[in-house]
Amino acid sequence: MVSLEVVVVTDQLNDGYDVVVVGGGAAGLSGALQLARARRSVLVIDAGDPRNAPAIGVHGLLAREGIAPAELLERGRAEVRGYGAQVVPGEVSAVTPEDNDNTEATAFTVSFADGRTVRARRLLVATGLADELPEGLGLRARWGRDVLHCPYCHGWEVRDQAIGVLFSGPLSVHQALLFRQWSADVTFFTHTSPRPAGEEAEQLAARGIRVVEGAVASLEVVEDRLTGVRLSDGTVVSRDALAVAPRMVARSGLLTALGLQPADHPTGLGEYIPTDPTGRTDVPGIWAAGNVTDITAQVGAAAAAAAFAAAQLNADLVAEDTRQAVAAYRAPFSAENEARICEKTMGDRRHGLTHKTT
Repeated sequence: MVSLEVVVVTDQLNDGYDVVVVGGGAAGLSGALQLARARRSVLVIDAGDPRNAPAIGVHGLLAREGIAPAELLERGRAEVRGYGAQVVPGEVSAVTPEDNDNTEATAFTVSFADGRTVRARRLLVATGLADELPEGLGLRARWGRDVLHCPYCHGWEVRDQAIGVLFSGPLSVHQALLFRQWSADVTFFTHTSPRPAGEEAEQLAARGIRVVEGAVASLEVVEDRLTGVRLSDGTVVSRDALAVAPRMVARSGLLTALGLQPADHPTGLGEYIPTDPTGRTDVPGIWAAGNVTDITAQVGAAAAAAAFAAAQLNADLVAEDTRQAVAAYRAPFSAENEARICEKTMGDRRHGLTHKTT
């Protein structure tokens, strides 16, 4: 018979944790799960603003295809809590490295925006990214529904429909060619850019992608459904979905304050925080994973990267724990060791003399 353990959810914070995970999305929860299963004390701080909240479902995630983003996170929180970790709502306002005479040990004070503080031996930052969209066109209101960016996330849902692609960056033509895989009816809107020329123009023509010149003024929406794209001259081009390549910017303010500067992504699509292959940043004791360090990762890839980074972080803690144990082992006359020996040899008498009566 399988017994179900009742998990008590509490916002009561401990003074300190092995690891504080900043970010309660798929990456943060995946990292926390790995760490909690490694019997680490873990606190997840969730600002409650997941990037994919507007989407109807999460796609391309094996065994959870189409699951609502909110349900995926709720399941994740339950799993993490089931192993003893805490997940609390909140926003981190600052992370302050603690002064430590032991150069081989690190620790941080994590400050909440509401004034609370906790101590952490290590940090895993999984704050994700923000999508910056062209302003003034009404794109944000339709974002994640019929205004899309990733064909692998949303292409199946708009297959064989009339799809528009709005020029918004260096890979917009590439984006149009990708969406052509899902529909034969793709229109490329040049918006504020020149008409594609040379090889790009040839590629669009060869794939039967229509090019419409002129600035886009707004979207046409009828009964909460996109029906077309209106140009500045008043022309309306009928479309069922519109693809836009946003500028993807890592939510890195917390790390920037620690001296970790974001870097331009090689694709020109945005900014990310560089790490080494294990997720370790240039600040000792801090790892980063998910979209904050890989702006192109889908949910599954972000979660996998955080699980891997968490394993490397735990190994770093094991190394520190071992160094401290070896130091104590080599110091047999330390106060800690003397207290332990006294307890073993004297038992209850260690607190005073026992008088023998005759």
